[in-house]
Amino acid sequence: MNTVRTRFAPSPTGFIHLGNIRSALYPWAFARANGGVFILRIEDTDLERSSQAAVDVIIEGMRWLGLDHDEGPFYQMQRMDRYKAVLAEMVVAGHVYPCYMSMAELDALRERQMAAKEKPRYDGTWRPEPGKVLPPVPEGVKPVLRFKNPQGGVVSWQDKVKGQIEIRNDELDDLVIARPDGTPTYNFCVVVDDIDMAITHVIRGDDHVNNTPRQINIFRALGKEPPVYAHLPTVLNEQGDKMSKRSGAKPVTQYRDEGYLPDAMVNYLARLGWSHGDDEIFSRAQFLEWFNLDHLGRSAAQFDEAKLRWVNAQHMKAMEDGALSALVAEQLATRGITADERLPAICGLFKDRCDTTVALAQWARVFYAPVTPDADELTQHVTDAVKPAIQALATLLGDCAWDKTSLSAAIKTTIAAHGLKMPQLAMPVRVLLMGTAQTPSLDAVLALHDRETVLQRLRIA
Repeated sequence: MNTVRTRFAPSPTGFIHLGNIRSALYPWAFARANGGVFILRIEDTDLERSSQAAVDVIIEGMRWLGLDHDEGPFYQMQRMDRYKAVLAEMVVAGHVYPCYMSMAELDALRERQMAAKEKPRYDGTWRPEPGKVLPPVPEGVKPVLRFKNPQGGVVSWQDKVKGQIEIRNDELDDLVIARPDGTPTYNFCVVVDDIDMAITHVIRGDDHVNNTPRQINIFRALGKEPPVYAHLPTVLNEQGDKMSKRSGAKPVTQYRDEGYLPDAMVNYLARLGWSHGDDEIFSRAQFLEWFNLDHLGRSAAQFDEAKLRWVNAQHMKAMEDGALSALVAEQLATRGITADERLPAICGLFKDRCDTTVALAQWARVFYAPVTPDADELTQHVTDAVKPAIQALATLLGDCAWDKTSLSAAIKTTIAAHGLKMPQLAMPVRVLLMGTAQTPSLDAVLALHDRETVLQRLRIA
């Protein structure tokens, strides 16, 4: 059996968003699940819109998500000599012919066809046929090259998502595969690339379905069998429109900056069009163990940021504290804060309350930076009636052992001495110490602070 070889072939004409990156995730996963090869190919023939900055974001986003490629990146603009050599072979073989029809003539042809309620298409004026007399070649006009699409019959393929698809060849006109300046066009380049890179499975968005019959015919003209195709349904945004930069989609790398975990993103993206029973939360290893093309969904998937946050929260809870703290340390560093050896324990205490590493860093920062208590919570909880108890607790904390058991004993002693209930002392102390009355257990929070910081914050009561 041939080695599975898949590819991700983005156009660097804008930043890569979640809808785009899902088209990288599935071919990557299929290659990894089958011991195959995953190739990155940059389709940069749109010179006006392509940019190196967009390429950089593609590579950076894939690296963050762990979608490592085995070969590439290959750039189409660096393969022009190869495309032109194949074009020359096709001319010799009679699969390609020059067409001198001008844009004005094409426009007029389309207008006549639409007026007659016909499908607008090239009518084969310059297509050579036995016994056919072609028009005289106009002077000074550089022709395009058109592919002689087969006439009659159908192009069919068994799509791994959509099932059997058949297109009548008579529905397809003769495709332009080289412009007047000789540069090849998209559908031709894709076929040459897929042949040269021995691609076995093309897993891509269903906006390419209309290209597929044309590409299959070019494959066969070159004496090659086409790969297996799987056309993925569109990813919709939260408003139900196709996800795009124009409709507010964010660059993939922005999710990294907003505190999402790469494994959580892979988990969430995997479920946008694929399923394994009712499993919602799974590891990267489980995904690769389970993934195949038979369980790809046929319906458009809708992005839901609340669901993404929930998935991220589940992965944070399951993540080892040391590994999580490394990511939180990066978030703190962007705020000018250098963490210390306490950070893993801080993450362990607060991670159940957070859905991103940014939220967790907000909790962690109060252990390393000054705190400004919420004014309303100060007024509500730090009352004149409780201030004597706070000062008494500060006195006990001044010389007790600094561990959770001893700190708990000091809190209970203070409560008993002042005739209070736990919330009546714990809430104001939390406000002074953490800036808010809602935190985990007070003794656990105290234990992670250094003594001097605690005493300093309690003295302002």
